Amino acid sequence: MGKNGIYLDNAATTQIDKSVLTEMRLVQGRYFGNASSLHRLGVDSARHIEKSRFTIARAINADWEEVIFTSGGTESNNFALKGLAFANKRKQDHLITSKIEHPSVIEPARWLRKRGFRVTFLDIDNNGFVDPQDIRKAITKKTLLVSVMYANNEVGTIEPIEEIGRICRDRGVLFHTDACQAFLKEKIDVRMLNIDLATLNAHKIHGPKGAGALYVRKGIRIDSLLHGGVQERNMRAGTYNTESIVGFAKAVEITDNIDAIRMRELRNYCLNKIRRDIDDVVINGPEKERLCNNINISFNGVLGKDLMAGLSRKNIFISTGSACTSDNLTPSHVLTAMGISPQTALGAIRISLSKWTSHKEIDVLIDNLKKLIRRERLKKP
Repeated sequence: MGKNGIYLDNAATTQIDKSVLTEMRLVQGRYFGNASSLHRLGVDSARHIEKSRFTIARAINADWEEVIFTSGGTESNNFALKGLAFANKRKQDHLITSKIEHPSVIEPARWLRKRGFRVTFLDIDNNGFVDPQDIRKAITKKTLLVSVMYANNEVGTIEPIEEIGRICRDRGVLFHTDACQAFLKEKIDVRMLNIDLATLNAHKIHGPKGAGALYVRKGIRIDSLLHGGVQERNMRAGTYNTESIVGFAKAVEITDNIDAIRMRELRNYCLNKIRRDIDDVVINGPEKERLCNNINISFNGVLGKDLMAGLSRKNIFISTGSACTSDNLTPSHVLTAMGISPQTALGAIRISLSKWTSHKEIDVLIDNLKKLIRRERLKKP
């Protein structure tokens, strides 16, 4: 248990790794020049950015020039949908996505629909899976893009990305995936999976907030969202956030495949212990095809927000849903789309592990959960 308590909300953000902080401080102090400047300090800064670009590209089997740095996942998702839509609207004006995407995909899609684009929001099954055959049926001659997240941020469902990518490539449709949650937890090979655009960010992998990337396959026409500078080959204006970009790359470098294996084992330990020790539980999402660090679970007769508040008082930190909607008392749009009742959805909590989570912390969590749930259920008539 760390000095800040037991942190189990890693799907919202992760604690930055000390080695990432050390690297960022070095860059901030020594390579502080504007990377667009032509003097030595600027050139040194630019060199570190390009080295970072190679590192991130290599992690997904992309070419270095296919990685565009952004401020994070939200910007990258907006860039992918809006940039593609406006660059290609004369020929194709139809987008396909799912009902359980992150708001930074759903809201741009709705925004585009108000501006004359056609958008299909696909249903999902009760485990959060998109049916690739529904995508095949929805594609028309006017379809430009399919956007389906690699893994869901709330219930951890890992979508059938390989099959979706193959369908899109066969039909000549571009395929974008929001891979923020899956990056470095699942193997992402953009060539093998026929991914044309992919959203990545740093703060889900123990890197800094404010750094992200959009992979854009060579040859794709996409309009800029930000204008006023020639950065990122005229694709994204704005002074480079050098230290955060370098921190992003450092977080990629230090991630070990063993981390995911260990988190998966600990996730299973946690789920099995909860089932054994607590009655009337519902696991939301699939048993197998889910992220190694994700647990989404409902406890009948208890509100998730009450559990979150009670655990917070014990310095144990979880979530009732995605970070972007945790203060909203309406049922999660993801759980609702999965056909889960409002009562069960409002009883859901999300526990998301990190490479530093321990068995002892899980034991403390479950011990406190048992006491809270017993107390809350006794209040019911």
